[in-house]
Amino acid sequence: MNEMDIKPWLIRMSQGDEEAFQTIYDLTRDQAFGLIYYLAPNKHDVPDIMSEVYIELFKSLDNYQLEQKFSSWFNGLIIRQVRNWKRKSWRRIRILERMKGMSSEPPQLAMEDRVSLLSDRLELIPMLEALPLKLKEVVVLRYYQDCTLEEIAHLLKILLGTVKSRHHHALKRLRHMYSQRDHRKERDGYVY
Repeated sequence: MNEMDIKPWLIRMSQGDEEAFQTIYDLTRDQAFGLIYYLAPNKHDVPDIMSEVYIELFKSLDNYQLEQKFSSWFNGLIIRQVRNWKRKSWRRIRILERMKGMSSEPPQLAMEDRVSLLSDRLELIPMLEALPLKLKEVVVLRYYQDCTLEEIAHLLKILLGTVKSRHHHALKRLRHMYSQRDHRKERDGYVY
């Protein structure tokens, strides 16, 4: 997404131009989908979170300042929507648990969830999913969105030192998980 290409469309969108909204969607949907996919707690929620992101984009456009880098502002908006979705999901789960009387049986996965789990068996994604959201955000922004540590600090509204610390801890955990995976494969007799 070229920053210079999108700014005229943002102006037109703020004036109510529906074609501009469609163009902005077309220019940003791959970036949004990628970031949401890596941060979303459940992969089947990605389309719903995408919708929330673009609704919020439309509502929040007045808060965007043209001298600001749009991709950074948009990444921040996406992160806030993923966090909001996670918070809403957590509340729904808590309500359902209370309604079920805290059943001790593990919940059965829906077919869609099982298919999603099978498709996510790529090398890094399961390890990335095991990270806490705060660490996962930093890794995804750094390595999948190519943000600098300074940009991440600005997006997440935290100190640069905190970003560096989270980045360090995330990489340390990923290395540990990767080495555990290798040891399990060696123990189980897999040959590379």
